[in-house]
Amino acid sequence: MREKHWLMEKSRREAGFTLIELMVVLAILVLLVGLVGPRVIGIFSKAKPQVARVQLHELGAALDHFYLDVGRYPTTDEGLRALTQRPGNLSVWSGPYLNKGVPKDPWGREYAYKSPGDHGLYDIMSYGADGAPGGEAENADIANWEEER
Repeated sequence: MREKHWLMEKSRREAGFTLIELMVVLAILVLLVGLVGPRVIGIFSKAKPQVARVQLHELGAALDHFYLDVGRYPTTDEGLRALTQRPGNLSVWSGPYLNKGVPKDPWGREYAYKSPGDHGLYDIMSYGADGAPGGEAENADIANWEEER
């Protein structure tokens, strides 16, 4: 019987983690987060400009479809909302031209639209993370007339 009791005590001691083992595992996790975290954040910061470029392309396709139906692009006053709501009394409008409405840029702001544009028949632009003209990196403007950087 005494041997059986000794075996039970040994298995109880081996069943749990010691405080040192837990601290070692925690230290390893902290190191991994410290090394991987900045890379993940860098990937997310690069993704938003790419999403904006994709949305600009989709908006351009919808504007071209509007042009084919109406014979002109929406005016600056009509804006991009003309892709989802009939502007005025246009009888030839056969929209909506976007399935889910006009998207906001990845930073949650409206895209700037101008027609006729300074760089083409229309200009569409996101002012980037800072919401102000100009800027670099994530704050850089993203426009339909620029090539991908």
